[in-house]
Amino acid sequence: MIAMRRALATTVVAAAMLLLSACDQIMPVAADRPDSAAQFPKPDRPVAKVISNQFSNEDARDERNEAQVVMDLANIRAGMTVADIGAGEGYYTVRLAERVGTDGRVLAQDISRDALERLGRRVERERLENISIKLGESADPQLPPDSFDRIFMVHMYHEVTEPYAFLWHMWPALNAGGQIILVESNSPIGTHGLPHRLLFCEFEAIGYELVEYVERPDIKGYFARFERGKARTRPEAIRACNAG
Repeated sequence: MIAMRRALATTVVAAAMLLLSACDQIMPVAADRPDSAAQFPKPDRPVAKVISNQFSNEDARDERNEAQVVMDLANIRAGMTVADIGAGEGYYTVRLAERVGTDGRVLAQDISRDALERLGRRVERERLENISIKLGESADPQLPPDSFDRIFMVHMYHEVTEPYAFLWHMWPALNAGGQIILVESNSPIGTHGLPHRLLFCEFEAIGYELVEYVERPDIKGYFARFERGKARTRPEAIRACNAG
């Protein structure tokens, strides 16, 4: 049975990697703004460019106990279903998979096909059978509805080019009681981080409610937790937060 499960997991990852490769060949060149963002305002702030989705400092991050601190703050338990947005090569993905255990699931999402292909090889090599991978879009994480206890966005939200569309499309993916977990740096706007008050404003513009905020030097920034509020704001009613 174990051998069958491993073979199945390998097949799923291999199929996903083939699909990602095929998408490179058939997907049209994106317009300035994707259709999924057309109804939403642009952010009133510069968006930081992605430097890299490859981490060479996993040991350094583990020395700070970063992932364990964040998972503890997020109350990650065995059996949960978690999405890791902007997963890159899987620093949080593999540690979340260990924490949720065999009865839990982790969906690793990224907009970089190269990163997901590398992560797929890591998942296969380490035989991590409770991980799936998913290609997302810049304005839509492409997550299945009513699926997640937690959605992780760690040191990546400041790179989301269409934050209002992205957060709006993410809303249905949370299950009852589900939460979005943010880790960011209080760096100046346009650098690799985002002042927390502006982040709060952008989430609240969609209808999310802040549950917890705490500054933690050991995770290189702050931890914030959001839940869905009573209603999701209609796209035409969303107003961009003033970054000034």
